[in-house]
Amino acid sequence: MSNNPPPYGGQPDPNATPWSGPPAQSAGYPGYDQQGQSAGYPGYDQPGQYQPPQYGASFPSPPPQKKNRGLVIGLSIGAAVVVLLALCGVGITFAVMGDDDDPKPVATASAPAPAPTDGTPQPGPSTSDEPDDEQPNNNNAMTARYSSDLSNVCEGSPILNAAAYNGPSGAKAYAFSNAPERTSSWSSKGISSSKRYYAKTTDFTSVSVVACLKFVEGSEGEPRACQYKDSSGKSVTVNYISSRYEMTFYAAKTGEKIGDGGTVNAPASRCPSFISYNKITMKSYAAPDSGTIEAALDKFLS
Repeated sequence: MSNNPPPYGGQPDPNATPWSGPPAQSAGYPGYDQQGQSAGYPGYDQPGQYQPPQYGASFPSPPPQKKNRGLVIGLSIGAAVVVLLALCGVGITFAVMGDDDDPKPVATASAPAPAPTDGTPQPGPSTSDEPDDEQPNNNNAMTARYSSDLSNVCEGSPILNAAAYNGPSGAKAYAFSNAPERTSSWSSKGISSSKRYYAKTTDFTSVSVVACLKFVEGSEGEPRACQYKDSSGKSVTVNYISSRYEMTFYAAKTGEKIGDGGTVNAPASRCPSFISYNKITMKSYAAPDSGTIEAALDKFLS
């Protein structure tokens, strides 16, 4: 039996054993599959299509890339756990701090602020029981702008910008008297400039004593008839009347009564050279005696 196949294009030998293919391959060499392709060598799927060679055992192609869905889900679950733990912590805090009973206010004493060491005065409640001389507790207190304003002391008004009375030594004084026909009107009485208690009209803030001479009702004496000529040259008769006054000393700044000056006469023993009179009543009242006023001031302020 011949193992050779018939020549290409020839007739097969009738005495030959039919050809059954090539002999079996020994172990270790690759065989051929049904298509005549080696298991370890490249084959052809279709005529003319080349397949890249695969050496040795074939490796599976890498699986398709998976999305990070598991990572996103894990992070979301972790964030939810953190938030839940935070909320649980807040709830526990409130549960520890809460109290079923009604809250009771607790008073705590604050520590006093340290006193300054630079000597700066600090505001605080006054501990003095004495009244403040700078601001008398009197709704009628006023500030003087002129010397004549100090006459308001005789009506009960302290003078805020007057000097404080600290005793007779060195005190300055003014004197005022009211009019018998209009007792609320006060006029200044002259004091000799040689007196130590004299004060100029421009120095009214240095005055600490005001002497008030108040007309005594019903003290009028017998009128004296005095002849004068008015502004038109017509002759007129004026009844010149004497009277009395009571003299009282007051502290200018507080309005407090500090002494009595006694009675001061207003004599009308002779007719004055010049006179002011009421044209309706044709009366004129004599002024308090200036010598008596000064004598009373000398005694009080000595």
